[in-house]
Amino acid sequence: MSSLEYDILITMSKNDDLLAAARNVLQKNDKGLYTMPAPGLYPHQWLWDSCFIAIGLRHDDVERAKMEILSLLRGQWSNGMLPHIIFSKGHQYRRDQNFWYSKISPFAPDGVATSGITQPPMLAEAIVRVGEKMPVVERRSWYRQVWPGLLAYHQWLFTERDPHGEGLTLQIHPWETGLDNTPPWMGEMHDHLLPWWIRALQATKTDTVVGWFRRDSHVEPRGKRYSTIDALAMFDAQRRLKRKAYNIQHILDHSLFAIEDLAFNSIFIRANQHLLDIAKSTRATIPPDLLGRIHLSAKTFDELWDPYTESYYSRDFITHRLIKEPSVASLLPLYAGCISKERAALLIKSLENEHLFGPPYPVPSTPVNSPWFQPNGYWQGPTWFNTNWLIIDGLKRYGYKHHAAALVDGMHELIEQGGYREYFNPINGSGHGAHDFSWTAALSIDLLQSDKR
Repeated sequence: MSSLEYDILITMSKNDDLLAAARNVLQKNDKGLYTMPAPGLYPHQWLWDSCFIAIGLRHDDVERAKMEILSLLRGQWSNGMLPHIIFSKGHQYRRDQNFWYSKISPFAPDGVATSGITQPPMLAEAIVRVGEKMPVVERRSWYRQVWPGLLAYHQWLFTERDPHGEGLTLQIHPWETGLDNTPPWMGEMHDHLLPWWIRALQATKTDTVVGWFRRDSHVEPRGKRYSTIDALAMFDAQRRLKRKAYNIQHILDHSLFAIEDLAFNSIFIRANQHLLDIAKSTRATIPPDLLGRIHLSAKTFDELWDPYTESYYSRDFITHRLIKEPSVASLLPLYAGCISKERAALLIKSLENEHLFGPPYPVPSTPVNSPWFQPNGYWQGPTWFNTNWLIIDGLKRYGYKHHAAALVDGMHELIEQGGYREYFNPINGSGHGAHDFSWTAALSIDLLQSDKR
């Protein structure tokens, strides 16, 4: 046996072990209708978590992957919104349900407790990926089954979250981005939305006392989640949304801040293309006004480009001011697929730069040279599997096969040494956050199975 053949056998054995461990994580976290993100801190169903989980499940059990998606639609509001959380039933979860109190909105579903905001629209991607595992006739039947809910969600995103018909959707809370304490949003919140009592806690440093009572303190020590000040700011912003009964007109009328988030809109651009592909496959009709908005969206996305720094950014919804605070979102236009090859090449340069997005392990949530960078600081530095999966997908479609393969190898190395953790230190590769994290396991299955093909 040659050394090359021996290395191949070793790699295959390692991959088989990783697959078995990932499948075990998903089985352990299976709640029947859905898969919880992780034991303990995350007992409910989250929107984009379930989409990523379905993408992994499809390789072993298409029917279970379909159920993961269909269970999301049970929480859809009558106006089309898909909430970012569907709460588990039970008295022990009453506190979580009351925190959001979604039934304050007339659009909330009966008998299902949800949050009052959404999350990045990964639904179309998950639907298509699951459909790829079916024969053509079954795939079209699957598409028709989910079409009403998917179409209603995209219509809601355009009508409610693009009130001026400009082509981009606005987000009203950092949690809607899925990137929680990402620097562009935290910078804006600290500058414009911190109430006096949070500023007082910050000035007197009594936020450290409040931090001891946080529910996530048992997952990681303070300093490895987001700060108590950031947590309080996000809770206060959510409380304001609830006071407005999650009514977007009342929210915007009272000047609560809104951002056209780069990550969210990158994912939405790609989701719209999937929507068009599904409609073509099933001969479904897309309303002309929605079709026009989809085409406008891809054109308007160009306005998020800053020629001076040669990067994309989120922007303020009211002023259209670019929020020039880089994050992993800066690379997600690759996933959107609507940018030119020339601009894609410029983004690749930042991926190759060890001082930006090219540290020893793949891609950090904040560039290494950012003043926000903390290698263990939740979405302010650590490597996350889902954003890397999105970047890998974009790299492949733009023809950067070797770059994509390098990221895949780096992600495999992280789980080999750290297990299926919530996130990883991009400098030394150590795992942090929750153990047995479902989307890490699911997306590693997808990458490993894709390698086999």
